[in-house]
Amino acid sequence: MKQTLVYKILAGHLVEGKIASGEEIGIRIDQTLTQDATGTTAFLLFESMGAGRVKTALSVSYVDHNIAGFGPENQTDHIYLQTAAAKAGVYHSRAGNGICHQVHLERFAKPGATLLGSDSHTPTAGGIGALSIGAGGLDVAVAMGGGPFYLTCPKVLGVKLTGKLADWVAAKDVIFKLLSELSTKGNVGWVAEYFGEGASGLTVPQRATITNMGAELGVTTSIFGSDEQTRKFLAAQKREKDYQPMAADEDAEYDRVIEINLGKLKPMAACPSSPDNVKTVAEIAGIQTGQVIIGSCTNSSFSDLMMVAKVLKGRRINNMVEFSIAPGSREALNMLAENGALSDIISAGARVLESGCGPCIGQGLSPAEEVVSLRTFNRNFLGRSGTPSDQVYLVSPETAVASVLTGRITDPRELPKLFGIEYPKIEMPGEFVINDNMIEKPLSEKEAAKAEVIRGPTIVVPEAPTRLPDKLQGQVLIKCGDKITTDHIMPAGRFLKLRSNVPEYAKVVFHCFNEKDKPTFAERALELKKKGTAGVIVAGESYGQGSSREHAALCPMYLGVRAVIAKSIERIHRANLINFCIVPIVFVQPGDYERVKLGDRLQIDGLLKAIEGSDEVVIADKTSSFEFSGRLELSDRDRRILLSAGLLNYTRSKANER
Repeated sequence: MKQTLVYKILAGHLVEGKIASGEEIGIRIDQTLTQDATGTTAFLLFESMGAGRVKTALSVSYVDHNIAGFGPENQTDHIYLQTAAAKAGVYHSRAGNGICHQVHLERFAKPGATLLGSDSHTPTAGGIGALSIGAGGLDVAVAMGGGPFYLTCPKVLGVKLTGKLADWVAAKDVIFKLLSELSTKGNVGWVAEYFGEGASGLTVPQRATITNMGAELGVTTSIFGSDEQTRKFLAAQKREKDYQPMAADEDAEYDRVIEINLGKLKPMAACPSSPDNVKTVAEIAGIQTGQVIIGSCTNSSFSDLMMVAKVLKGRRINNMVEFSIAPGSREALNMLAENGALSDIISAGARVLESGCGPCIGQGLSPAEEVVSLRTFNRNFLGRSGTPSDQVYLVSPETAVASVLTGRITDPRELPKLFGIEYPKIEMPGEFVINDNMIEKPLSEKEAAKAEVIRGPTIVVPEAPTRLPDKLQGQVLIKCGDKITTDHIMPAGRFLKLRSNVPEYAKVVFHCFNEKDKPTFAERALELKKKGTAGVIVAGESYGQGSSREHAALCPMYLGVRAVIAKSIERIHRANLINFCIVPIVFVQPGDYERVKLGDRLQIDGLLKAIEGSDEVVIADKTSSFEFSGRLELSDRDRRILLSAGLLNYTRSKANER
């Protein structure tokens, strides 16, 4: 049978199940990555397993999210991660070395390898031909301990690229085009595989931009083949030994094929407040903007920033625009400094931020009210910037740099006419300037035996879930609409420093929905918990989209939430709910969503029996006196995890069996 590249890699790493769409499979994980926003919990859970040292070929702990250091909590986390990684056999990338996805692409990712990361944008490494998947920290901890990663064998969407990108049209516009066709919901259980002569003309950083933002589609991951472009990139990184050519079989059969002619694409933007609210830049041109930021793990590569520097050289940004850049890695920043490009950017009026996530997760540079902000990021969920009513547009670096010169949203194809600027052709360097002295190697086993893991006062071991009752009696604590993101559930920004202390972080669950002078979600949930009543969350379509942060399940679990009933639930969040023993239930009849009200008392009889062997449960609404059905979309393993009171308990019991 002619195989896709995705199925080839899955088959080569299969440890359980069979390669067939819809089947549950377990695969061996070669590499893992964690970052500080999710890594502290992942390492605490890893330690709780008693696994000792990691069993993967390579694991890396990155510090890139919460690095500004407002209060002592951040560095407390960093010290814990540094010492825990050293003892566990994990490489540690220190704060300032760069964003995990950019650094991993440069220094560690390999074609054909499997990579599991506790960050939803882990698929960035698909740009180099790695099968890279985002997951919750507990799933990553299990993989670090040598356990397989379980997933539904995906359907494969073939994205055939033809032609060549025109001047001022960017790789970002490729994923915008796909988002405009597929949207951010309804793509669970798919992988996007790019192929065709158009794909072969894209560099690894361009491919990584596409696979990175593929996370917004809701697919399991995205991937390109490994070819001459891959070899050149790895050779320039002095890692040519990691290269191997990889591609789908000729005439491989895809479950669906979408063809995109790169030559016909135009500059595009995602308008407020969703990555799939896509329009051409020409349609929105002229809107005044007061802030432009170029960076994030999507568009902060050396080549992206070199293009920006060439356009800005000898020019001055618009006086009414606040402009910042955030290089994705120290490697890129060093090279820009050495060749003078950084000076050109600074001279034009830019502020230079640390090589980290920063504004992308609401860590600074929140725009003023009513100010339009253009960002080369991957998400523009309402309020994610730190401004509740923000107006954030996602754009390519080309559109961003054109707009920073004019002070309004500008189609970059207008630059030759407006400023006489011809499109700068940026060649990939034949050799990157390599400096890995901020990547710390792990201790040897002998050294690790004597080493101490330093846990400061804000490092709190997460509470384990309790077993589910057979009769679940609950109350609807909140009724949400569609597209509720993990940012809505667990805010980042100024609250992110609380992530290592679940009792404190849980106080801001659904913070954006709390009303002044009324009990918060957390207060109402804890009051129910004291009475022995479970909390229930009711939601619409695509609940839990966005970030992989498992705190969006862990903190509600701590507050006593035992079930989520929604029209649909996104992949990573659904897995996190199961891992922390919260039952994910899908409305059989979407109209029942309308009938359930905030505060309704719900009851499920025979819940454990249903989890054990049924695909549906009957839910009685005791307040409104009606019954409705909920679907349990559970694999056999999901059922065992829920019946074991969560993944950590399940993993321990499996270890005891062995």
